[in-house]
Order: sequence, then C-alpha cells, then structure tokens
Amino acid sequence: MRGGDLIAEYLVRENVPYVFGLCGHGIVGLMDALGQRADRIKMIGVHHEQVAGYMADAYYRVAHRPAATFTSCGPGSVNLTIALACAMMDSSAFVAITGNVPTPQFNRGPFQETYRHHQADFPSVIRPYVKRTFQVPRPEMLPLALRQAFKTAATGRPGPVNVDVPLDVFAEDAPAAAVPDPREWWHEIDRRPAPSPEIARRALELLVSAQRPVILVGNGTVLAEAAPEVRRLAELLGIPVANTPQGAGVMPADHRLALGVVGRNGTYPANQATRQADVLLALGARFDDRVSSGWIPGYTFTIPPTRLIHVDIDSEEIGRNYPVHLGVVADVKSFVTALLALAEAGNARGRHEKWLSEVAAWQSDWAQFNERRYRPDAVPLQPEHVIRTLRRAVPRDGIVLVDVGVHHNWMVQQWPVYQPQTLLQSWGFAAMGFAVGGVLGAKLAAPGRRAVAVCGDGGFLMTSNAVATAVEYGIPATWVVWNNYGYVSIRDLQKGAFGKETTTMFSREATGEPFSPDYAMLARACGAEGIRVTAPSELDDALATAIRSDRPTVVDVTVDVAAPIATGTWQLPPLEHPEPNYPALVAAPRARG
Repeated sequence: MRGGDLIAEYLVRENVPYVFGLCGHGIVGLMDALGQRADRIKMIGVHHEQVAGYMADAYYRVAHRPAATFTSCGPGSVNLTIALACAMMDSSAFVAITGNVPTPQFNRGPFQETYRHHQADFPSVIRPYVKRTFQVPRPEMLPLALRQAFKTAATGRPGPVNVDVPLDVFAEDAPAAAVPDPREWWHEIDRRPAPSPEIARRALELLVSAQRPVILVGNGTVLAEAAPEVRRLAELLGIPVANTPQGAGVMPADHRLALGVVGRNGTYPANQATRQADVLLALGARFDDRVSSGWIPGYTFTIPPTRLIHVDIDSEEIGRNYPVHLGVVADVKSFVTALLALAEAGNARGRHEKWLSEVAAWQSDWAQFNERRYRPDAVPLQPEHVIRTLRRAVPRDGIVLVDVGVHHNWMVQQWPVYQPQTLLQSWGFAAMGFAVGGVLGAKLAAPGRRAVAVCGDGGFLMTSNAVATAVEYGIPATWVVWNNYGYVSIRDLQKGAFGKETTTMFSREATGEPFSPDYAMLARACGAEGIRVTAPSELDDALATAIRSDRPTVVDVTVDVAAPIATGTWQLPPLEHPEPNYPALVAAPRARG
C-alpha cells in the first residue's frame, strides 16, 4: 500500500465523507488515491484553498465531526492559513493534509520549499493556528500520525490539526503499515469530564440562593450539545439565559427566559441583566472583548461584585479575563446534567419572581423599541427589513452563515435563533469570506436543510469563486449580498475616532460616485441564478424564490449604511470607547451599574 492509499483508507475508516481542496504538484499522490475510492469518499475541488478550509470548518460546526482538506506545497497550503486560524479561534475541527517537497530535496530550496530557517518548514507557518502539526517523512509513520491527528482535532477543545506529507511519501510503498481502526484508538474515549459532586453542589446552592442569577451560554455549550439540559435547568430554577454570539440558539429566541446576545451590539435585556446579576453561571464562554464590552465594568458585566461560576473544558480560559468565585474544568453537558440531578433529587427551585418580572419589562421595552424603528418601505432598504424578511423565508432549522462586516453586527443583534448550530459565524478571528465559502460545507453537512450565507459586498468579492464551485458540484446554496458599497463597519470606526474615512467606501476615483459590481450578473456568469434587489417591494419574492430554489442563487440587495443600536460598548485603547445610544441607557446611565 502506498502512502497516499494508506491516508485515503484511513479517511474512509474515519467516515470522512468529503475532502475539500485544490490540486497541486505536491498533493497529486493523495489525489490519485482518493480518486480510486470515489465510491466511498468524495473530493470537492475549489478555486481557492481558503474556501476549502471554510467548507471544512462549517461542515464541522453543523455535523460535529471532522472533514479533511488537501492542499499543495508553497502557496497552496499558505492560502489555507486564514481558514485554519478561523477554525482555531472558534474551536472548530478539521484535518488539513498538506503536501510538501520530496524528502530527498529537503533544504535544497526546490520549487516552493520554505527552507530559510528549517527544511520543509511549512508547519512553522501555521503553528499558532492549529492544535498540532504532524510532519511525516516516512510512509510507515502515517498510521500513528493520522490516528493522533483525528484524536487531537476532536477531543478536548476542538480545533484544526495539520498532517504535512512530503510528495514522495504519498507515492512510496508502506508494506508493513496497517491502516488503524479509529474505534480501537480514540472513538471510545470518554470526552466529557464531569465536575466533582462537591463543586456541583456549591454551584447549585449559589444559583438557588441568588436574587438576580443569569446563565450565560457560549460556544462550549453548543459544542457539548447541551441545549436540552440548559433549557431544563433554566426552567427548573427560573433563571434567564443570555448568550454570546456563538451560543445563539441554545435557548430559543421566543422562549420567555431568553435574553438574547450580550456585548457591544447585544440586546438591551441581555446586557441589562448580566451587568446587574449577583450570580453569573458562564457555560463555555471565553469573555472576549466584544462580548464583554471591552471588559469595562458596568456595560455588560460587573465582575466583581457579580459572583462568577465559570465552566469550560479548557482550563486556560477560566480566570483569563475575570476573577472566578467558582471555576470548573468540565464538559458543559456533564456539568449541567450533574446540577439537574441534584436539583431534581432535592426538589430545588429558584425563587426569582421579582427578578423575572424586571427581565420581562426589559424584554418588552426592547421589543417595542425595535417596532418603533422598523420602516419596511425605506430606500435604500433598512437593515431591519432585510433581516425580518429573510427570517420569514428561512425555515426554523435553516442554517444561516454570517460573514464579517456591519451586516454581522446587525444579524448578531436582530436575528432570532431557535436552534443551536443554525447561526454560524467567524467570531474569534473574524475572517472575511467564511460565510461565502462555508455555506457550501454547511449545506453538504445537512443536505435536507436550507443553507444561506449573509455576506457584505466586500467579503463576497474576496471569495466569490465559491459560487463557481457550487455550480460545478450542484450545491444549492444561497448568498444574500448585503450591498452597502464599502467596508462600512470600518468606515464607522474611522469616522468615530478620526472624524473622516479613507479607502473604506467603494467609488470611482475620477467622479466620486459609489461603485459596486453587479453581483447578480456575476452569479449568472458563473452559471448560478442571480437576483438584484433595489426596492423594498422586491425583497420578499426574491428571498423566497432564492431559498426555495434547488440551484445556487445570489441575491444582491442594496442596503442602507446605518449602524445597529448600541446597548454595550467596545474599546480600542487609547481611543475613547463610545457610549451606548439605546434611549433607556442615555436617559438613565446609572442603569448600567
């Protein structure tokens, strides 16, 4: 068995259905081996390696099992770096198989070798952006590297892993090497560490005795698939639930205990509750700056005096940004299950009626405020109108991927999420293009559900080659291009900090008139459907038609440049942080503390 055959057979045994990538001389040995097994594993070729990585990343976020990528040496694998970083920052797993130069040519500077510091040194390029990289200079080393790579990617805190293979290793025989059985090596590992009984008891006592408790769910809750348990705990104890952007859908948006998202562009009830909480149970949340309003006390959190119970499978995240009253290294599902068992055995109930009535008032105020602002006939189209119309068109279980830009801020705040793993986004690394390419991986992971990318005109233009891939492979994804003629989130930041903008808006230099390609026409040029929307009356039919279609479809929508309301803040020292502009907070700023 050649090295390439061994890799392909192992991927089949791991039940990897797809391998996403782009051809190149350094990877042809693996491509040949995969091609011989086309009945058991499918290669999907893309037009930029970044898109392959986004597809694998999104596939994991929906399916919660790793896919793989293949890229060639030199620029081929370097192009994958942004997608690896995106997955690493958001705890998403895939195995990136990268080709390298032949071992007899190591350190001679052959075509596309990185060699100035160490021979065949591509693994050093991506070291900060993968959980582990394995370089395999001999074919008989492949079995160990492959089983360790998949185990590392999928256990503990998930993340991408690299297996770097020189060209000759794909082609050489490995007569003594056996293909490992993943079930024997890592599939049966218990990956859900639980809390001690004493820690679970103390946590429950804190929640039951609190006057203003809040549960905060983050990405770790989604990865643990703990939504049913969290809902049961919240209902049993009568505790409202806020979420980070990555924790959306754990508590359905229409649930009476759902507060919405926290942070800079969070909802009013979420920020209002978390900053006034006396006990905060954080489940798989890492408290980054956008979630935490730049860590400025009184805007999203006030820790202390709020007593923080922080639960995470990664001990490095506990105590990173806030002191903990109780820190628990555990899987979220195991932790909440332990609390439920104690609560139900002891008939524990929360007595939080006064607190819940305050929360209900904030929820009502927020809903009424958004109704007063809603203008469905505005031209250019109002962001709220685009979001509400799209929400009506996308089924409750439909998967929406949000790219990076001002539209992302709008969607995080205003998009109702009813199930986990239905709103995907590049949060930690904020990689533009994630949604444009990732929507293909999401659709392949859930072929029976609708998959829609909401992307800015800037991000779509960067990675629009994904549309051609969708046409080639018959993947019926939908792209909604939020066309506001520029990088508007950066325009707003620049204007706020310096009073003017430069190079953030798209225009013709000679005349100054706004410029934008016709993205619907671009889609048609790729063989997809393309619809252009410039009037509010056109939006409903366009979105409904696109999402029901069984063909790749791009909907190009001209949207106003307005920014979402701010109920929190964000800071970039030494620049001044902006104050919230939500009316209740402007009128009564002490409500923050």
